[in-house]
Amino acid sequence: MPRVFDWAGQALLYGCFAVALGVFSRWPAYHPLPSGMAQIKVSFMHHGARLADCRPYTAEELAKLAPNMRKDMKCERERSPVSIEVDLDGQRVISHVSASSGLSRDGVSTLYRRLDVPAGEHRISVRFKDDQSARGVVQQREAVVSLAPAQVLVIDYNADRGGIVLQ
Repeated sequence: MPRVFDWAGQALLYGCFAVALGVFSRWPAYHPLPSGMAQIKVSFMHHGARLADCRPYTAEELAKLAPNMRKDMKCERERSPVSIEVDLDGQRVISHVSASSGLSRDGVSTLYRRLDVPAGEHRISVRFKDDQSARGVVQQREAVVSLAPAQVLVIDYNADRGGIVLQ
């Protein structure tokens, strides 16, 4: 007889768990964006330009290196920080300088920001600079986009696709 109670108790507990799982999968209702809003995400991972140009090793420097470490050129590792500015309808909404990651400042610069905006037509201007020694903006893109409610627009930088990408 105790075996029957064990099985019944286990079935009751599994049933309670299933009911709780069903209730919490439908309630409370989750809305990632308020009604009538869209979202703009600015996201990039990019290596900035090298801060110093590569140069040939001197004879003294080559002599100090182990034979298996000798190369023709010496290239410094540190990279330039990457800066981005985003204007939405004439107002600056993002102005960020992202330093290179890593102990030697030779890694990738990253940024991820989300902006909730009213759905509708917007004028977006993006300026991107990955070489701090260059004067002015390296890349620029302006566009008029029409965002539907709950639509997500991603602003990215991809050199293989021509620079600043709006998708």
